[in-house]
Amino acid sequence: MINVYQPTLGKEELESLEKVFESNWLGKGKRVIEFEEKYAEHIKSSKDLVLTTNCCSEGLFSSMHLLDIKSGDEVILPTLSFIGAGNAVCACGAKMVLCDVDPRTLNARAEDIEKCITPRTKAILLLHYGGIPCEMDEIMALAKEHNIKVIEDAAAGVCSTYKGKAVGTIGDMGMWSFDAMKILVCGDGAMLHFNSKELRKKADRWLYFGLETKSGYENSVAQKWWEFDISCFGHRAIMNDITAAMALEQLKKLPKFMEKRAAVHEYYNEKLKELAWLDLPLQLPNYVTTSYYFYFIQVKNGKRDQLAKFLRENDIYTTYRYYPLHRVPGYGVTGDFPNADYAADCTLCLPIHQSLTEEDTKFIVEKIEEFGKRYC
Repeated sequence: MINVYQPTLGKEELESLEKVFESNWLGKGKRVIEFEEKYAEHIKSSKDLVLTTNCCSEGLFSSMHLLDIKSGDEVILPTLSFIGAGNAVCACGAKMVLCDVDPRTLNARAEDIEKCITPRTKAILLLHYGGIPCEMDEIMALAKEHNIKVIEDAAAGVCSTYKGKAVGTIGDMGMWSFDAMKILVCGDGAMLHFNSKELRKKADRWLYFGLETKSGYENSVAQKWWEFDISCFGHRAIMNDITAAMALEQLKKLPKFMEKRAAVHEYYNEKLKELAWLDLPLQLPNYVTTSYYFYFIQVKNGKRDQLAKFLRENDIYTTYRYYPLHRVPGYGVTGDFPNADYAADCTLCLPIHQSLTEEDTKFIVEKIEEFGKRYC
C-alpha cells in the first residue's frame, strides 16, 4: 500500500537516540533545550518565546487556559478543523462558533470570521490548512479591531511563511505538530510560540504542574531542594530528550524534505492538469510559502468516494482532512456552511511524503487517469 503520509527516518536518528541512552538522562533535559533554541532559529524568533510540549493537541487545550478563555466566552474556528481544536474549546466550557471557509484553499477568511463575531467573542482559533497560510493581514486587522485573541493551529506548517514570517508566530499563540504522520517527526511532540515572554512563562508553569520553584537537580539554590510551590493546578505535558534527539536530526533534514515534497506537488500538477473532471490546488501568491503537507484534488463530478475506493483497491491510500465539525453529532453545532460542505464532499488528499518514489507517483497518476477514462 502506498501511504498517504509517512515519516522518513534513518541511522542519524538512531545514533542520536543511542547518545541519549548513554547519557542516562531520558527526561526533559539538554536536548529539549537545544531543540527549542534550534527551532526558534528556524522560525526566526527568540528562544524566550518558544516552548516544547508533548503534542499539538495539548497546545490547543492549553491555549484556552493561557489566554483566559472561560465558560461563556465564544471562540470562532473554521468548521474544517482538527477535532482537537473543537474539543479544546468545548472542554473549557466556551462556546464553539464555526465559520465557513474558502472552497478552494479550505482556509477561513476574514469575511467568514467577521460574520460570526459577537460581543462575547474572545478568540479566533485558525487552522492553516495543510500548511497553506491564511491571509493573516486581514484576519489580524479584524482581531485588533474587535480586541480578539488569535491562536494559530500551524500543526502542518513547519516550513510555511506569510510575508516573511513563519505561520504560528503572527498571532498571540501558535503551535506545530511533530507527531508520527507530520513532516518533522519524533513520535509525539509539539512546539508552542507566544507573543510575549510573560505568556511563555505562564505556559512553562502550566505545562509542569504549575511549579513556581523546581525541585531536584533543577533547584540549585534552595538548601532543601525538595521543597517547592505551585501557582496553578497545571498539567505535566513536556517533551523529553528521547523525542528531542529525534526532532533535532529531523530539523536538519527539513530542507531536503521540502525539496522532495515540492517535487511531488509539481509532478501531480503537471500530470493531472489536463483532467477536466479535477480541480488542482490553487497557485499560491508569491508572498507565502507552504510546507506541502497536503496535496488535495477536488473531484467535480460527484465521484470522489468512488475514486478513493478505486485507488485503495489498487493499493493507493487516500483520505480527506478535515471532517467538518458541524457534521459531528457530538458537538451539536449546526449551520449553513456551503463551501465547507462542498470541500468535504469533493476533496481528496493524495499521497505526499519524502519517501515516495518516482514509480509510486507515476503509478498514482496512471491510476487516476485510468479511473477518469473508465468512469468520467
